[in-house]
Amino acid sequence: MAKPALGRGLGALLGGVPLAPKTPPPPVESTPAAAPEPANDTQERIQRIALPRIRPCPLQPRKDFPADALRELADSIREQGIVQPLIVRPRGDGFELIAGERRWRAAQMLGLNEVPVIVREADDRAVLELALIENLQRENLNPLEEALGYAQLVDQFQLTQEIVAAKVGKSRAVVANAMRLLKLPPEMQNYVRDGRLSVGHAKVVLGLNRAEEQLLAADRIIRQGLNVRQTEDLVARLQNRGAVSPGGKTSGKTAAPLQDAHVMDLETRLQQRFGTKVVLRYRQGKGAVEIRFFTDDDLERVLEIVGVKVE
Repeated sequence: MAKPALGRGLGALLGGVPLAPKTPPPPVESTPAAAPEPANDTQERIQRIALPRIRPCPLQPRKDFPADALRELADSIREQGIVQPLIVRPRGDGFELIAGERRWRAAQMLGLNEVPVIVREADDRAVLELALIENLQRENLNPLEEALGYAQLVDQFQLTQEIVAAKVGKSRAVVANAMRLLKLPPEMQNYVRDGRLSVGHAKVVLGLNRAEEQLLAADRIIRQGLNVRQTEDLVARLQNRGAVSPGGKTSGKTAAPLQDAHVMDLETRLQQRFGTKVVLRYRQGKGAVEIRFFTDDDLERVLEIVGVKVE
């Protein structure tokens, strides 16, 4: 299903400059230039600025810039030039990027002396909004970068989740769910960032309250290649072990994190041995082992493993 377009495009937020203009861009000028003409509602003047005068913006939500993708962009720029100008704001004796850091990095790889830019005034909040929206429109952000961008708008600029959602063209639920990822332990955040865990896995694991259990579940998801539904079963079993009785006392099913780790490790080894789902229930030296089978042949195979012959 195609993703819905964001509510506010970059064209609107960048003063009416469309992402892919249908009319030819205004002439490129070199600096130093004559006094600029006032910008109208539909276009702004494009200048060429020396590349060393431009520096990245610390508010940029995107932190990962894969080298392979940058090389591909650099190859395209070598052949076609920079089609879309960078957006910058004045800072001291130079300029700071608002949008276009990938193009800026690719231009550095090529050793370009200058690049086309549009210079505009923008405060920190506007810069973060524009950078976040540009990356969201291009689907350049990983889930953690997206969550951190939303959190920065909320925390640094005291915006509500509703306002953030409206600015980036998302629903409040999307923003809220993304920000929940920041509650994960740092190690698990790295798993999501590098793709070892999906956002769906992470949302399910957030149902566990203790960081130790979350990490334990994440390790098992990765080692066993569990899908989201299997992860839901795993989390449900861990939650049941920590169930609280109506009187407020912890039930006998509760196990310390170390005990849970041993039980889950044994379950994993049993599942590997039998080649099917195994549930190990343990409490103070007592419990049960449940071995699942789904066909008669499956049962016969399990019985053969434990040395039971079918007469």
